[in-house]
Amino acid sequence: MTTLETLLKVQERDTAIDRLRHRRATLPERSALSVLDDRVAGLEARITEITARSEAVAARQSQLESEVGTLEARIKEIERRLYSGTVSASRELQAMSAEVASLKRRRSSVEDEVLVAMEEGEPLSRQLETLDAERDQLDAESEGLRAVLVEAEVTIDAEITTESTARAAAADAVPPELILTFEGLRARLDGVGAARLVGSSCSGCHLVLPSAELARVKKEPPDALVFCDQCGRILVR
Repeated sequence: MTTLETLLKVQERDTAIDRLRHRRATLPERSALSVLDDRVAGLEARITEITARSEAVAARQSQLESEVGTLEARIKEIERRLYSGTVSASRELQAMSAEVASLKRRRSSVEDEVLVAMEEGEPLSRQLETLDAERDQLDAESEGLRAVLVEAEVTIDAEITTESTARAAAADAVPPELILTFEGLRARLDGVGAARLVGSSCSGCHLVLPSAELARVKKEPPDALVFCDQCGRILVR
């Protein structure tokens, strides 16, 4: 096998590695995970919003319930004095009765507000339960996809390792300066630095060489370094 034929083997391995890397980067599970991650992010934002609203309602309800407790304690204290017989002045008794009535009206009003807060909080709690269940489901889907993705990546990585080992063995049989030229061309020409001449066409750019150029190329020794005058790749005859 000529040096250029060996170089073409290096190219074949490089092409195989490039395809494997592309396959790894475009695994369907990867894009599915990306879509799933977006859904989870949107769900988390919704959960954060509903949680904040629920906590605000709960805080308001707690504050109102505390006020109800304070009012009830005050009512009991005044009623205890009112009916204890320790107060005999008519005007003071009337004032205490009026205060109790006022406090009871306030208590009733605050209790209504507590009910409103409870009515606001209940649907928010149900929403959170639904959203939490949906998040658990998405987490399970995500975990399953990640497991499949990791398995696929491991398989492809093993193939890449095999191809890389074969590539290194082939490259060792090619002069370093030729490998350097080849790799420079690969970097500039979409990963293909060497191509076979098939008939009168370069298999790298698929263009036909002019007759005079084709005749010149065919006169060169098999290991002579010849470049396609159309694309610049190394031609292997």
